Amino acid sequence: MHFATIDYVIFAAYAVMILGIGLWVSRKGEKTSEDYFLASKSLPWWAIGASLIAANISAEQFIGMSGSGFAGGLAIASYEWMAAITLLLVGKYFLPIFIEKGIYTIPEFVEKRYSTQLKTILAVFWIALYIFVNLSSVLYLGALALQTIMGIPLMTGVIGLALFAVAYSIYGGLSAVAWTDVIQVVFLVLGGLFTTYLALNTLSGDTGIVAGFNQLLEAVPDRFHMILDESNPEYQNLPGIWVLIGGLWVANLYYWGFNQYIIQRTLAAKSLPEAQKGIALAAFLKLIIPFIVVIPGIAAYVMTNDLAIMERLGAAAQQNLPSLEQADKAYPWLLQLLPAGFKGVAFAALAAAIVSSLASMLNSTSTIFTMDIYKEYINKTASESQLVNVGRLSAVAALIIACIMAPLLGGIDQAFQFIQEYTGVVSPGILAVFISGLFIKKATNNAAIWGVLLSIPIAMYFKVAPNGWSDASIFVDIPFMHQMGLTFLGSLLVIIILSYIQNKEGEDSKAIQLSKKLFKTEASFTIPAFVVTLLTAVLYALFW
Repeated sequence: MHFATIDYVIFAAYAVMILGIGLWVSRKGEKTSEDYFLASKSLPWWAIGASLIAANISAEQFIGMSGSGFAGGLAIASYEWMAAITLLLVGKYFLPIFIEKGIYTIPEFVEKRYSTQLKTILAVFWIALYIFVNLSSVLYLGALALQTIMGIPLMTGVIGLALFAVAYSIYGGLSAVAWTDVIQVVFLVLGGLFTTYLALNTLSGDTGIVAGFNQLLEAVPDRFHMILDESNPEYQNLPGIWVLIGGLWVANLYYWGFNQYIIQRTLAAKSLPEAQKGIALAAFLKLIIPFIVVIPGIAAYVMTNDLAIMERLGAAAQQNLPSLEQADKAYPWLLQLLPAGFKGVAFAALAAAIVSSLASMLNSTSTIFTMDIYKEYINKTASESQLVNVGRLSAVAALIIACIMAPLLGGIDQAFQFIQEYTGVVSPGILAVFISGLFIKKATNNAAIWGVLLSIPIAMYFKVAPNGWSDASIFVDIPFMHQMGLTFLGSLLVIIILSYIQNKEGEDSKAIQLSKKLFKTEASFTIPAFVVTLLTAVLYALFW
């Protein structure tokens, strides 16, 4: 792709701005663990909402979700639109309990509700998941984009992104991450809108985005159904009505409610109402995301399959063409069509999405390791400065491992689905532990440990049936969303049965005491929550 001078200037200005803000926020000398890991519990609602989206939207959305849009259409948007409703549920029912407990990490809540032993099991789970799946995949997808757009070698891109994320986040901790996220969100939304505008306007022959969108609807009406039937090639990934009432709830509730690098922003809020307002803002932004990441993927599919459009675009458009086998090339391919100046903005948006997620994952990985492993087992009397230094060192170590793993992900098609599937192996059992811990007063520690450990073989039973055995034996072959839903129900059933056997009378000694007052919300959350719910219903009605 050819970058004009103005594109380099815009991207350089973005990089300097992010580094400058990150270092400025980090200028304070000595830091306590609360300063470093929870931003001194001082974040306002708008910073929380922006940071939630910046942590969430990464290469797996811009590259992976656009690829899924190219391959299957708008149905992949359920991950975003249902996430909006999930965020509201988290803000209403989960967050009040977490903030009341004054926790740093999600494993710390497990310790208060169950035991140190279970906390350690889950802490190890999360650290491994963040490093080997999340960090590695974001680095790989980001470097793949750099390779496609600018011809940068894959490993060079991996190392460059890693160094950029470390440069502004490692010293300042969550404060540096959260405040730079506010700028990152502006870039990623504007850059995404530019790309969507370009795709639709180009499709319509420069007659506007409305005409372009109508042309999309006419050209591929089958790709604008949110609920797929069994004949659709993407049914295994998005199994019809079960997307709305099945396993996707497991993925969303786990991710938004009990995922450290997401929930950590809300734990750093000034107050519970401030955190809830931030969640409402994030929920509204989630409704917009499919229009800046999925629609371009669908547009790329139509454009690359229309000879007249490809002839109009010229020889440059023939390079790095996406295909159903290489769907993740869709978004990088569109970027090369942007005019001078816009390329710099769009590229800055992609970089913002990547490095903000990297920084968030690094900060949360180091938080869990420091507070739940190092402080618990290695140095119980560690000073505040020691905890902060260990946090920094562990973040660097995690990033080095992820850089080594990232190139090994090459050849994976639709990386967004890869991430969902392999996160889905561990998330159902963890969700079962939390749901029972929050709302089942009889739930015991031993039952929770067995529930989370047995969730892995239950999930793998559905996932790794030997070739050719699924029709002739006890093994089954089902969509992975069904696997997540059934694994969650199986794990929850194990916890409930064992809890009632162990604790036939009364409730567990560490049970959470709930009250109506705890879940009471202010109008600043209730009204936006109603609006977001209504808009979500309208979107599904339009694209059913």
